[in-house]
Amino acid sequence: MKSDTYQRVNITLPSPTLRRMDAVAKQGDRSRFIDAAVNAYISEHNRGRLHAALKEGAALRAVRDRDIAAELFANEYPPGIT
Repeated sequence: MKSDTYQRVNITLPSPTLRRMDAVAKQGDRSRFIDAAVNAYISEHNRGRLHAALKEGAALRAVRDRDIAAELFANEYPPGIT
């Protein structure tokens, strides 16, 4: 069983947002709905940051990796030998 600590917070939402949330969330379930929405947003945000970091790292290492591969293939297949 999870033993999370809950804290009461006050938030202000635009009326259209609140109406849309109430149309989807069950009666009395706003807190759980907001918790799920915030966690989904944070997960997606972190996934995007990870993707960007991986892409940047791959770009930074591309020249090094190409040089290593060229050296390995040069040793494996010396010039004139096929």
